[in-house]
Amino acid sequence: MVAGGLEFGLLEAGSGPLALCLHGFPDTAHTWRHLLPALAEQGHHAVAPFLRGYAPTAIPTDGAYQVGALAADANALHHAFDGTDDAVLIGHDWGAFAAYAAASTGRWRKLVTLAAPPAGAWNHSYEQHKRFFYSYLFQLPGAERAVAADDFAFLDGLWADWSPGYPAADDLAEVKAALADPRNLTAALGYYRARMNPDLHQPRYATEQAATERTPDPPTLYLHGADDGCILPPDPTTTQALLSPGSKAEVIPGVGHFLHLQAPTDINRRILDWLT
Repeated sequence: MVAGGLEFGLLEAGSGPLALCLHGFPDTAHTWRHLLPALAEQGHHAVAPFLRGYAPTAIPTDGAYQVGALAADANALHHAFDGTDDAVLIGHDWGAFAAYAAASTGRWRKLVTLAAPPAGAWNHSYEQHKRFFYSYLFQLPGAERAVAADDFAFLDGLWADWSPGYPAADDLAEVKAALADPRNLTAALGYYRARMNPDLHQPRYATEQAATERTPDPPTLYLHGADDGCILPPDPTTTQALLSPGSKAEVIPGVGHFLHLQAPTDINRRILDWLT
């Protein structure tokens, strides 16, 4: 599928109004393998693209990895598939960042985000910055070597820390395949470099980039695992107040960062109920 001039690899199921599912790092479209068939059964055309730079999606020629570019991709995919007002958007981690901005600049009926709270709900404590050590490491020129060493053992460690006890071997195999080419790994780290360095932002995505600081327009369901080892759980009341009227924020006990993989039946039910 070509959208916005970029060739996307994707997984899809069903027919009907679009339900676009955006993954995060270090992850792939396969993270939605439990949700896609459930969305299809509910009457959606469920689509999970590999984000820009993650094989088999192409590496963008413009080298842009700012959140605004990811949001532009989501809106371009919406237009390429159907462009209707019935489409819904679901994002986890980086996919959530993209979804907030896309929902403020595109035509989406409802929004679901997981594991990355909206602007204003972040915890800025010492503990949180300690958990973000990897994002600071990724700013270094040699970060690719550290991440790729010993068959990407660094990524094994992140998954173990972020969702303790979850057997992630199948997911990690997909991630490692998507980032096996050094160019793809550099692309994935480019998200973090662009987030911390506005000089890497490109003017063509200025509208979507500005939307990263706005409240998304559609009613939003926000879900966060209580045992998330990456991002400290935000206060649900504060988070809900930062979203549009009619939104809902919940912290789910017993799961971590990859909550939709740890408790797929529960998380699917919450998402499907929300979309209905």
